[in-house]
Amino acid sequence: MSMHAVQTIRAVPAFELGSAVVAPQTLLAAQAEGLGRAAETASPPDGEDMELRRVFDAFVGETFFSQMLATMRKTLGEPAYVHGGQAERVFQGQLDQLLAERLSRSTASQLSGKMFELFQLQRPGA
Repeated sequence: MSMHAVQTIRAVPAFELGSAVVAPQTLLAAQAEGLGRAAETASPPDGEDMELRRVFDAFVGETFFSQMLATMRKTLGEPAYVHGGQAERVFQGQLDQLLAERLSRSTASQLSGKMFELFQLQRPGA
């Protein structure tokens, strides 16, 4: 952590919780400790949780990568002489969808790991 970041954290005023005044660092440490404790006490995932994780990863990954590819395509212009017209745009969309699915399968679990943990904490009965 840089010295500037440490100074910025120290400059943040304390929060009042009821009659106690709590520094932001204390709140962050308590949240991190609570997440760590929840991860330690969590039971091993059953079949339903594994299926949920697979679908969650697919959704997050495909959404992220499809948006990224669409944004990348917008930055490219159409070539002046050799362009396939509407057919090229259709097949370009299909290619982007296939790329998003494949990228999602290979790296989505790394991308959505922490989001899934937070999702699990919010589920009733989890």
